[in-house]
Amino acid sequence: MSAPSKVRCDQTDWAISARRLTRRFGSLTAVNKVDLDVPKGRIYGFLGPNGSGKSTTIRMLCGLLRPSAGGARVLGLDVSREPEAIKRQIGYMTQRFALYGDLSVIENLQFMAEIYALDRRERRSRVAELLARYDLAEQRKQRAGTLSGGQRQRLALAAATLHRPRLLFLDEPTSAVDPKSRRDFWESLFELADGGTSILVSTHYMDEAERCHRLAILDRGVKVADGSPAELAAALSVNVVEVQAEEANRARLALREQAQVFSVTQLGLRLRVLIPKDQPDPHDWVQARLREAGLDGQARPTEPSLEDVFVAVTQKPELTQHAG
Repeated sequence: MSAPSKVRCDQTDWAISARRLTRRFGSLTAVNKVDLDVPKGRIYGFLGPNGSGKSTTIRMLCGLLRPSAGGARVLGLDVSREPEAIKRQIGYMTQRFALYGDLSVIENLQFMAEIYALDRRERRSRVAELLARYDLAEQRKQRAGTLSGGQRQRLALAAATLHRPRLLFLDEPTSAVDPKSRRDFWESLFELADGGTSILVSTHYMDEAERCHRLAILDRGVKVADGSPAELAAALSVNVVEVQAEEANRARLALREQAQVFSVTQLGLRLRVLIPKDQPDPHDWVQARLREAGLDGQARPTEPSLEDVFVAVTQKPELTQHAG
């Protein structure tokens, strides 16, 4: 394992700054030369399929895993040389409930307050504040193991923010909750960001990724896109054509056989067709291919969605440029 390089970056605007961050496990390169700049006071997303390197990157940035090469600074601290100092200033929440099921809600928070060495005079008021903020006051004496998925999620967020961290890492935190709990959770994240907390959150949900101020898309350990959702859509080197057809599946199969078609996705009676921008008049071209197949359908140009971006860059990364 080569020695991690010292990262020299201007930390004025960044909560996290990484250069060529790499992690190898034997012959497997889980994270490969990732450059990353996470703004302060913003929600920055990691979007990618399972095995794309999201969790490994987060563990390195938290000081839990030493980089094999490259390096990063988190809150101005070097992840390789100052991991313990980093851990004291961050919050970390995983997709699995990591608190104590046999303890009550308030016992979990009191225990975490001791772990974080909060001043004794502050502990009671801080715990009471978080119980109220995350709507857990009525469950304060309930054992954590009996809480609903949404309640567990709110308790885990309360525990992760108990010590007022400047930076919060969330590793797929909404994977086991219902849509309303996910929405409420994101409202809490925006409140934290408005209060100055920097947040890095990994997800595989497109609707969550669209909520982020900026995001990176990871694929097989490589960062294949980086920018705001709008910037990523604008940088995509494909046109998107929407097709409305009664025989949508037949239309999908016919278009899928065309060499000029990069991807076809069916949504009920609609198709989203991705075609490289060097194809002139893409919607007219699609309309002509439908006629040739004896199919009725209406093709029209449309704006790319984040899902279109994700499909394009994870299957063929050169179809986007990194948005600055």
